[in-house]
Amino acid sequence: MSKRESDLKQASPACKETSLSNYLWKDHPDESKWADCVHCGMCLESCPTYEITGQEQHSPRGRVHLIKSVADGKLQVNEQFMDPVFACLDCRACTTACPADVDVGGLIEEARGQIRQAMPLTGVKGTVSKFFLKGLFPHQNRLNTVGSLLKFYQKSGMQKAVRKTGMLKVMPKHLAEMEAIMPEIKQPVRQKYKNQTVIPAQGAAKTGVAFLTGCVMDVMFSDINESTINVLTKNGNDVTIPQNQTCCGALHVHAGDRDTGRRLAKQNIEAFKDSDKVIVNAAGCGCMLKEYGELFREVDTEWHERAEEFAAKVVDVSKYLHDTGYEKPKAELNTRITYHDACHLAHGQGVRQEPRDILLDIPGVEMVHMPNADRCCGSAGIYNITNPEMADAVLESKMENVPDDVEMISMGNPGCMLQMAMGVQKYGRNQKVVHTVQLLDWAYQMEEKGKEEL
Repeated sequence: MSKRESDLKQASPACKETSLSNYLWKDHPDESKWADCVHCGMCLESCPTYEITGQEQHSPRGRVHLIKSVADGKLQVNEQFMDPVFACLDCRACTTACPADVDVGGLIEEARGQIRQAMPLTGVKGTVSKFFLKGLFPHQNRLNTVGSLLKFYQKSGMQKAVRKTGMLKVMPKHLAEMEAIMPEIKQPVRQKYKNQTVIPAQGAAKTGVAFLTGCVMDVMFSDINESTINVLTKNGNDVTIPQNQTCCGALHVHAGDRDTGRRLAKQNIEAFKDSDKVIVNAAGCGCMLKEYGELFREVDTEWHERAEEFAAKVVDVSKYLHDTGYEKPKAELNTRITYHDACHLAHGQGVRQEPRDILLDIPGVEMVHMPNADRCCGSAGIYNITNPEMADAVLESKMENVPDDVEMISMGNPGCMLQMAMGVQKYGRNQKVVHTVQLLDWAYQMEEKGKEEL
């Protein structure tokens, strides 16, 4: 028996013979995704990692070449292959820049799946990854417990003591920076509305929608979820929050754990099966939900069809409001704002102008253009934790483009909000980092307050 035949025999039960000689498992990189790449280089200027390193293997076309080389049997799935693939931010800017629309992000995620099956994480990294990706994020009750502990940490005086005594100085630098910008922890909306099947529209209902609260989103940014519900109900939507929904699986797929991603996808597809529209306020989650079909493309025809049907129902909250019509607020916020395009909203979902239009419809808001607004901030899921040095370099470049004379930076993704807040603190800026839907909610609240005072 040849070595190749032996490898195939010992591979996952899902393996199969294909022309992609060094990919031993199903769900391998899709040849049709790289077929149109002619290595023209139009993607190079769009790539943050290439901009920083200047190295071809850290460019989109370089990564596509490596992925194809493994398929052609010219390269093994090894460290040389793994490092550039996992150094990618998966920001999708290269696909926007590509004249042929080569889906580099899809290839990267499929390649990571192959790498993690061939080279699973071990030791401390493996333990930490398993704890967070399998032991924490898919379990909302456990996340809520973590949220309660963080809330106690903030409210009990422990946080003040830790900061005052300088204990943060003994923590790893990046973790200390993240603690410094931790948002105020409040009650998750899934807890608040757990006994309420439908949150009714304010006034006459026009339609009904379902809302993905997210996992970390509902713990760390429940105020944004609350604003989302307020804005939807204000505009005639009955809002349903399925209690059996779960983590979208984006972090798992980014990390190469596509099996867990599929399991979570199935749970969400089931949870929202009776919904006509699934509203999402986190760019990364929305992009993942829209790409569920790719997880089942090669492994399960029935679920692939169901995933594609589900994906067609998913829409970002800003696009939904823009496309269905929303009540323009009358109260003035009187603030200068710039807007950051979250990668998985602009490049991943093609949503760019809709949130800007919403901001411009708020009286008193003055929009200031941010150069390279759709350039990655370096958050990229948990990239700022796994690749802190590269993430910091990307963030530094991003902050150079943030106008000095604005009071707020608006965006549509929680990971970006944390990363940009870190940039504001690190570089001595004073802007408030906000979600677009929060600003609309605040304007509505000011309007109602004004009516009560009359």
